[in-house]
Amino acid sequence: EVTGRPGACLTTLGPGAASVVNGVACAHLERAPIFVFTDNYASSDIGTIEHQALDHRALFEGITKRSVSLAPLKAHRSLEEAFRAIDERPFGPVHIDCPADFESAGVPVSAAAAPAARAEPGTPEPAELAKVEALLERARKPLVIVGLGARASEDAAAIRSFCERRRVPAMVTYKAKGVVPDDHPWWAGVFSNAAIERPLVNECDLIIGVGLDPVELLPRRWTHPQPVIYCGPRCGYVIPSDARGLALPFTSGVETGVVAGLKAIEALLPESAWEAGHVRERADEQRRAIAIPAAGLTAQRVVEIAAARLARECRVTVDAGAHMFPATMLWPVYEPNQMIISNGLSTMGFALPAAIGAALADRDRPVVALTGDGGLLMCAGELLTAVRERLRIIIIVFSDASLSLIEIKQQARKLAPAGVALEGMDWSSVARGFGVAGFLAEDEGGLERAIEGARACPGPSLIEARIDRSNYGATLRAVRG
Repeated sequence: EVTGRPGACLTTLGPGAASVVNGVACAHLERAPIFVFTDNYASSDIGTIEHQALDHRALFEGITKRSVSLAPLKAHRSLEEAFRAIDERPFGPVHIDCPADFESAGVPVSAAAAPAARAEPGTPEPAELAKVEALLERARKPLVIVGLGARASEDAAAIRSFCERRRVPAMVTYKAKGVVPDDHPWWAGVFSNAAIERPLVNECDLIIGVGLDPVELLPRRWTHPQPVIYCGPRCGYVIPSDARGLALPFTSGVETGVVAGLKAIEALLPESAWEAGHVRERADEQRRAIAIPAAGLTAQRVVEIAAARLARECRVTVDAGAHMFPATMLWPVYEPNQMIISNGLSTMGFALPAAIGAALADRDRPVVALTGDGGLLMCAGELLTAVRERLRIIIIVFSDASLSLIEIKQQARKLAPAGVALEGMDWSSVARGFGVAGFLAEDEGGLERAIEGARACPGPSLIEARIDRSNYGATLRAVRG
């Protein structure tokens, strides 16, 4: 996501392959192109040895685009197949199993040719435009919703220019934060198929999903009556218009590149009836809706204070948890891929490893990792990786002493809290034990001082922000209804 190029990971056989499954599943549902190499026994021994032996292909089949084996005599063909698969949309992981004897066969000279370059998207087909022409010509208040398939720099520039010229508001999904910056005059807030964005969506008469992927939305039925047009690379998301009630029922689509698709759409749009001031007010209403106070330090104030000092200079990674709602709403992003979040899988334990990856890929930009105490417990050992690599990461732990989203659901069902308490953690001491600079913040003044201390650190630092979680239930209701 940071570099725009495929990544790779390498595991041992058996337990190594099993331990990487959650990461591969994340890549699968985040549409991230990653080669997953697994070690294995020699081809002649597979099926005869039981120790640490797993069926790697069966293990990865449901969470990868392709699973191939570099068996002797066909290794070069398997690699060609893997490289073709990694370049096909929707992007995702490709598994390559490496038996110990795969290098024993020679490779024909003809197999050494480089993979074909990715084809540039062409102009929309006339038949595609004919299907959307009537919808576009009737639209007076179209709304753009930008998704993860439109994060390339050229796509972002085209979307911003389109919104400015045609006076069209744009919402962004979590993954598309920054494609249209938070301070852009036509930025209309965050879209996740929740309640908080509904007032503005209700005003539009046409939705244009630019690179919008169904995997990004909350798993609830789609209830917006407006027609939905897809604009972006051909990914197979456009479905018949009578398939109502699905996660994202596209009426039709312009399935070409974002730049060419928007150009074709713009030629058919009449003058917009939107007013920029009204759009900005609607976006501000979303922020005000989650500004829910509490007696102590709130997650909202932690995000606002940290963002005021760090958002312009740092990339941010966001873990799953109750803090995610204020983080995605209140942390401003100004460029694509500057907020890295697990949205398709929505997995805990994501923010710190993601921050490490982002800091390794781009050492010029510091990274802020926003994580809950439960999420950090799942991957605390990676603090040592950040120290070893001398990475400029500021970890902000929303220390609320609970698996809060689970606790909220228990409360909603009138159940007593069970199995959610995380009492007694001293995260600043844990950090120092790994060689990470540790800070504690129990109020807004303490947080400001901790941030300044963390900014001065040449390597990783951790701020434990002690959170009053009493407003979490109200925050969740404000966002999701």
